[in-house]
Amino acid sequence: MARLKKKLIVVGDRLLVRPEEGDERTNAGLYLPQTAIASRQAAGGWVVSVGPGVPIVNPLDMTDDSWSEGDHAARAHYLPMQAQEGDYVLFMRKAAVEITFEKRAYLIVPNGAVLVLVREGFETGGPAWEPEAGD
Repeated sequence: MARLKKKLIVVGDRLLVRPEEGDERTNAGLYLPQTAIASRQAAGGWVVSVGPGVPIVNPLDMTDDSWSEGDHAARAHYLPMQAQEGDYVLFMRKAAVEITFEKRAYLIVPNGAVLVLVREGFETGGPAWEPEAGD
């Protein structure tokens, strides 16, 4: 008998993030209480899946009869997001929604809450920001 396979599908301008395990200890080795960890404004994690983006109207589809037909889904257009699967993302913690899927914790993060992305890859040339020696 075949087993039913479930899959999370991210919609709109949202990201599915596997949260980074919290730093429960300080550099000195002291354990932080859960209230201290929860008070941080930003959180981080790895992007597992990305939604299609922000839905937009294609100006070429704006005709007088474009809304009279029932075939709107076939003409859906999206403004893609910068985030990609595998990116490390830093985001505003309060905007995220925590879910559990198949016994794993995930966060659903709106694109507007993303502060910065870290993407690993090979440099293809061009100017890149590098920290100065004092940073």
